[in-house]
Amino acid sequence: MAIHSKEELRSFVRETVRSTPISDIHTHLFTEDFDGLLLWGIDELLTYHYLVAETFRFHPDLAYETFWAMSKKEQADLVWQTLFIEHSPYSEACRGVLTVLNRLGLDVASRDLEAYRAFFASKSTSEYIDLVFKLSGVHNVCMTNDPFVDAEREGWATIDNVDPRFHTALRIDPLLMQWEEKTWERLQEWGYDVEQQVTDKTVEGIREFLRVWIRKMNPLYMAVSLPPSFRYPEQSARGAIIEKCILPVAREFDIPFAMMIGVNKRVNPALGDAGDSVGLSDVRVVEQLCAMHPDNKFLCTMLARENQHGLAVAARKFRNLHVFGCWWFLNNPSLIEEMTRMRFELLGTSVTPQHSDCRVLDQLLYKWDHSRDIIANVLADKYCDLLDTGWKLKKKEIRRDVSDLFGGAFWRFLGKPNPVEAVANV
Repeated sequence: MAIHSKEELRSFVRETVRSTPISDIHTHLFTEDFDGLLLWGIDELLTYHYLVAETFRFHPDLAYETFWAMSKKEQADLVWQTLFIEHSPYSEACRGVLTVLNRLGLDVASRDLEAYRAFFASKSTSEYIDLVFKLSGVHNVCMTNDPFVDAEREGWATIDNVDPRFHTALRIDPLLMQWEEKTWERLQEWGYDVEQQVTDKTVEGIREFLRVWIRKMNPLYMAVSLPPSFRYPEQSARGAIIEKCILPVAREFDIPFAMMIGVNKRVNPALGDAGDSVGLSDVRVVEQLCAMHPDNKFLCTMLARENQHGLAVAARKFRNLHVFGCWWFLNNPSLIEEMTRMRFELLGTSVTPQHSDCRVLDQLLYKWDHSRDIIANVLADKYCDLLDTGWKLKKKEIRRDVSDLFGGAFWRFLGKPNPVEAVANV
């Protein structure tokens, strides 16, 4: 059925974007099996590092050590009082908390923190996971699974079957960012025949480590967060491990190497996880990797706003590169809209415009609510441009496009069936 008017078009696009199930391709969530690692509830929302950093701005005399010595409830009380009661909560992180409460049917106008706590206390973890997936319209998520974190590594020893809504990604930051300092010794402790220098023996040991964990996890991709200073090729342990270990094993298992580039770690160490910042990266690094390794697949998102145009252009040149998401400090409505428009104009539907990067389960609600609105508006504008040329749009084509943007293009890039479509076809 064709659409003829812009009013009808905008209404249909909004409806389709709102109802299409999502594959969230990068999160920091966990299944229930990882005891204590899945974060959810109002106190976790309020003590998320976005809001902690904001809170400190209003308390110049509060010692960092004093805040970290508080209980989580005390920290949450301070954040709530500072950002929601003493000041209007219109920053994106604050608004996100309110969107979550609203979507859960709680009375936001009451400002009753204890009532919100009582609501979450009444839910079991399993019950709440089901509720959030249902309300958010998210069909499946991809976790971040780091075998160098003791609690995660130990968790895998007892897990037989992963909840099918939670896919895996093998996180390898310590291999690339801390090899010479400590990671080589950890692999030795675990029985791998490696040494500090990246010798032939070390290469084989690292490859075996990767193979073991890929077989155990069955990850969709291997991922690393990289600083703005990252270069490739480079004469370093990191460069050698990428060249001789990561890329060959990725080809062996036909999984992408996912790069998240642009984070300056711990510019303010006293803030903990809230102390990281952003820097301008070199898009030529991505182009070099794609050009030198055409048989590898690469996922990439970059943290600096200034890098977004160059990255989208790079994706036009290399079909083995898939661009995704508005990462971290870019996850603000004005920047999401700007990036989404530019990507649609350069890449059409061969991009994944958003991922949630959630560390708290509840954030699925606000991050996707807010992003759906922006994506729908941008997409409607682009379709209206087509109507102006005389092109006729069919409803089934719009549904197809939105499905691509919300995971279809990603699964096609992986060469794997889209689990959303598999359910729809049952």
